Amino acid sequence: MALGGMFRNAAAIYLHLVGPFRGKKSGASLARVEFVKLASEADVVNLGQGFPDFPPPDFAVEAFQHAVSGDFMLNQYTKAFGYPPLTKILASFFGKLLGQDIDPLKNVLVTVGAYGALFTAFQALVDEGDEVIIIEPFFDCYEPMTLMAGGRPVFVSLKPSRNQDGELDSSSNWQLDPTELASKFTSRTKALILNTPNNPLGKVFSRAELELVASLCQQHDVVCITDEVYQWLVYDGWQHVSIANLPGMWERTLTIGSAGKTFSATGWKAAVAQSFEREQLHFGQPSSYFVQLPRAMQRCRDHMIQSLQSVGLRPVIPQGSYFLITDISEFKSKMPNLPGAADEPYDRRFVKWMIKNKGLMAIPVSIFYSVKDRPGGGKTSPSLPRPPAGVGRGDESTLQAMDERLQKWKDELRP
Repeated sequence: MALGGMFRNAAAIYLHLVGPFRGKKSGASLARVEFVKLASEADVVNLGQGFPDFPPPDFAVEAFQHAVSGDFMLNQYTKAFGYPPLTKILASFFGKLLGQDIDPLKNVLVTVGAYGALFTAFQALVDEGDEVIIIEPFFDCYEPMTLMAGGRPVFVSLKPSRNQDGELDSSSNWQLDPTELASKFTSRTKALILNTPNNPLGKVFSRAELELVASLCQQHDVVCITDEVYQWLVYDGWQHVSIANLPGMWERTLTIGSAGKTFSATGWKAAVAQSFEREQLHFGQPSSYFVQLPRAMQRCRDHMIQSLQSVGLRPVIPQGSYFLITDISEFKSKMPNLPGAADEPYDRRFVKWMIKNKGLMAIPVSIFYSVKDRPGGGKTSPSLPRPPAGVGRGDESTLQAMDERLQKWKDELRP
């Protein structure tokens, strides 16, 4: 009873603190919580969670066990900028990868997760009235973090080009309009946030696209905050390019990675130094986890694409990341009047319908857009006439459960 009271008081304090920011968050994070809650209340296969549902590699688990059972001083405070062996291996590993001389004491900062790094970056670099360019669709923390720092988010959308009839779309077809992007830079622009591979689209920005962004950042003296937490999850021979490595960008780029995403252990932050040391020895070889992981994930991706197509969904083939999105336009034409509020985007209503009637949960893509650009919301992009719904990834047991639900759905579609 006492514990329950403590948690209720903590919740009340939390609501009091976040209340002033609720109107600034576009409902994105709250919407995600809503759909996760709906999924937890029924027998639903959750395809919308953005984290692995498979174990970390054995060497990472062994490193964790060694860290907590070896030198007892590892349980105590370390340096404020990061555990020295970790900053040293990060400087060595990424220095070789990027061809840069990285100082572990000056160029590396370790935070509690990439989320903490993003928050710290916005708080440090964005001042009252500064503008931050955000590329849509975007990881839904970018907008509230900009606002909490006193900045003003400025949005520019990736737009899909038309593909030939009958062909599945690819995330590589979603591109920035160079003229529109250039128009977003003003004398008040402080930073641009870049996410490659992109969450939720799975787009891997090409060198040419990054060169366009780099030239505009240099022209307008803008800092680039680049979120590269999915850099090791790239498929089909596509190559991840770090914008920091382009000419003139090293000094104006803050690159953010994630050990939790890198080693499929998002819930703990220890043993990372030993894991990177191991990867440095195996890098580029068949035994490298950074070689094995994307191959395994690509098999899952291909399986999901085939399964989703069986019921009339049209996935957009991602070049990388944990995620894919899928077009639901055929369902919108057949079921235009799903239950929901009059101003509720169609993809949100569709996901609620899918949770209730098909036992499958996804995340609506509309939550990854600003209100004015939201598909099915205030404005719909002409090149994307109907909103898609986002889908995450899973291991074999999740894929098997998904297949069973989709097969039942497919059987129901037969005349």
